[in-house]
Amino acid sequence: MADLIHKTVLLKESIEGLNIHPGDVYLDGTLGSAGHAEYALQLVKGDLKVIGLDRDTEALERSKKRLNGYKDVALVESSYAVLDKVLNDLNIPKINRFMLDLGLSSDQFETSGRGFSFKKDEPLMMTFKKYPQDGDLIAFEIVNTWQEGNIADVIYGYGEEKYSRRIAHAIVTYREKKKIETTSELVEIISNSVPVFYKKGRLHPATRTFQALRIAVNDELNTLKAGLAQGFTKLESKGRMAVISFHSLEDRIVKNFNKEKEETGEAIVITKRPITPSEQEVLENPRSRSAKLRILEKI
Repeated sequence: MADLIHKTVLLKESIEGLNIHPGDVYLDGTLGSAGHAEYALQLVKGDLKVIGLDRDTEALERSKKRLNGYKDVALVESSYAVLDKVLNDLNIPKINRFMLDLGLSSDQFETSGRGFSFKKDEPLMMTFKKYPQDGDLIAFEIVNTWQEGNIADVIYGYGEEKYSRRIAHAIVTYREKKKIETTSELVEIISNSVPVFYKKGRLHPATRTFQALRIAVNDELNTLKAGLAQGFTKLESKGRMAVISFHSLEDRIVKNFNKEKEETGEAIVITKRPITPSEQEVLENPRSRSAKLRILEKI
């Protein structure tokens, strides 16, 4: 599809690692633009039941176009944290393959208009929902209403940002004059609050703060824990789950979950060490450089 920007990360490694068979039920909890789902369908010549979940209606629209022509596909606007409810509603008791790609797609970064990227001047939302409802948390609320200590804790805890307290103090000082409304304002506040040498590092000084705010807004770590537990419960014996993570907090959760299931005799860890992108993939898609793939098989 010519209108897609996103390049699917670790595509062959993840889908081929799932060891999909004709007639399997495949659940993609982070459907995105359906790169993984499409490849899974191609491997078994369309003989696959696909359930695709995403909280982003635009992602679902892109996927619907991409998967048009495949007969047994159900796309649902939902979080994978409640995948058990989705499967119950669809009257599907068990699944054979479970895929999670935890990275934010390039399509969301570049076209959502919701403030995911520090390179664009957009409203401070950072929610995966295209149309957030009253009561839904957005980044604007965090930076403009939360106490300084809480903001610092989020930036440090979810972004592992060593200058979290400086940044939080700068945010609270700035908002005394006016509300922080755009990503550009927030980037300027962050840049002005950190040491000069920090601005010359490999990472943009706003990277970790933006990551932290996005994780907090979408409750990503608790969502991951819930999704892993429910996905594993719904897996048939010999079923596999593959998870691609992009930062240490996510990877640690996946690693510990897999280790626990192996220690209790419920599963076998297929990837003793995480699979990472090849040099060629990183060259072609720099955003893939931090990706880690882990695969687990239920006994």
